[in-house]
Amino acid sequence: MNHHDETAHRRETKPPRARSVHLEPGAVVPSATPAAQAGDPFVTTPAAYDAVLVSGFGGPEGQADVLPFLRNVTRGRGIPDERLEEVAHHYRVHGGVSPIGRQTRELGDALREALAARGIDLPVYIGNRNWTPYLDDVLASAARDGVRRILAIPTSAYSSYSSCRQYREDWADALESAGLSGTLQIDKVRQFFSHPGFVEPFVEGVREGLAAAQRAGHPLDRIEVVFTTHSIPTADAERSGAGLFPDVAGGGYAAQHLAVAEQVMADAAPGVSWRLVYQSRSGAPGTPWLEPDVNDAIAGLEDRTAVLVVPIGFVSDHMEVIWDLDREARDTADARGVWMHRVPTPGTHPAFVAALVDLVEERIMGRTPEARANTTSIGPWFDVCRPGCCAKAGAEASRAIAGIEP
Repeated sequence: MNHHDETAHRRETKPPRARSVHLEPGAVVPSATPAAQAGDPFVTTPAAYDAVLVSGFGGPEGQADVLPFLRNVTRGRGIPDERLEEVAHHYRVHGGVSPIGRQTRELGDALREALAARGIDLPVYIGNRNWTPYLDDVLASAARDGVRRILAIPTSAYSSYSSCRQYREDWADALESAGLSGTLQIDKVRQFFSHPGFVEPFVEGVREGLAAAQRAGHPLDRIEVVFTTHSIPTADAERSGAGLFPDVAGGGYAAQHLAVAEQVMADAAPGVSWRLVYQSRSGAPGTPWLEPDVNDAIAGLEDRTAVLVVPIGFVSDHMEVIWDLDREARDTADARGVWMHRVPTPGTHPAFVAALVDLVEERIMGRTPEARANTTSIGPWFDVCRPGCCAKAGAEASRAIAGIEP
């Protein structure tokens, strides 16, 4: 029986928005463990967890799943099915299956093995924000197993509404939907963009990609390294990063990506030309989003015969990588007459999996910021999100956990 058959009987909609959150007496962080309830930016009190939750985006597992999944992703935005079908085509040509479900399960399996090898005896649960297994179902299962304190790992490395705050909102929704707001406590690991285990796979990929370009006859001074990540609305980007980057266009979201790109190039290819670009824009044409677009950047290359595309905004080769980069960006490169190589995402790279174990271990042990692995000019990032950090621009804040309200 395949995964879709096992979950076909489940509902098609994600949990509704939470109407409230649970605060213990004296706490400022909802549904947090005692170590994190006071809201300190870095939690240096050792914490005893019962489980780890790998929190994925989710993706369809068959043709019948595609539209319900996209409705979940775009909930509240009033997008008609006719427009969703335009995006659905990306999934339909792959049998209605997104690789992200399989990739998240593989990451969970690798994390279980790595935790055990490190002597950390914790079960790993996998729950998705937009498709089965839904977070509320997974939390209910964990509670039946006797779990009470969970350390959650979002499958996103950076700070923004869609890559951090929305996970925290969905956890609050799931707790209330499962009737567990006063029962389960959930902490979140720090945003892990600056961990050397996240950066290392990209360093390896850039080195290998540049070597491949040179073997194909392209000297280093004719190669452009293009780092790419998901574009987000400019107003959301400006709210990202706890207000620490007021002078950086794109706020903390852009600043964190730039820091990673700078470190990758310093380690892999000092002196080679590079830039940060964006991809997968959606939404109303009149709403400003972060630019430039990866296709515009490739089409506008001058004095370059090769381009190396490095998807530093993603942890796995999901649909926005294999369609937007491997298909659309490659078509653009071909039309421009430019040789293109796309660097792999971390996936289950041993260094990345070991980094996730580090994130768990540092919270179990209560490590100080100075004792935490960090390789970029920014970081390590906060354990507990600051008030209003990464809130959605132009919208009333939804209830969230793992951070100080609102």
